[in-house]
Amino acid sequence: MAATEVRDDRNYTKEHEWALERPGEILVGITAFAVDQLGDVTLVNLDVAPGDRVEAGKVFGTIESVKTLSDLYAPVSGRVVRVNQALEEAPELVNEDCWDRGWMLAIEPDGPPAALLTADAYRKLVAENAH
Repeated sequence: MAATEVRDDRNYTKEHEWALERPGEILVGITAFAVDQLGDVTLVNLDVAPGDRVEAGKVFGTIESVKTLSDLYAPVSGRVVRVNQALEEAPELVNEDCWDRGWMLAIEPDGPPAALLTADAYRKLVAENAH
């Protein structure tokens, strides 16, 4: 997985989370760029459970790596419908496959996502941060 990989099927935050719209929910994870910056992920701590509410731009958990501890930010407001339980036992899934198996939350959004970056806008952000 290249650190500059950006998928066209989702939107992004400036904090390097991705949001993938699916029928009735938005799947949330972190980008390849974030994974590259973090290094080997050792712990994913999700401070929410199904039924909890999250607010766009607010912290929903933390991710710890050999390099640092970072906050995770919700890209949309809504109700958590699922969390990726597999990350409790295997946080390395984020390193191995941040786009699919390493997802973190599924949120039933309050409305359409606002203020998220398109794939092209996120590519520009990553290019600026990479230099």
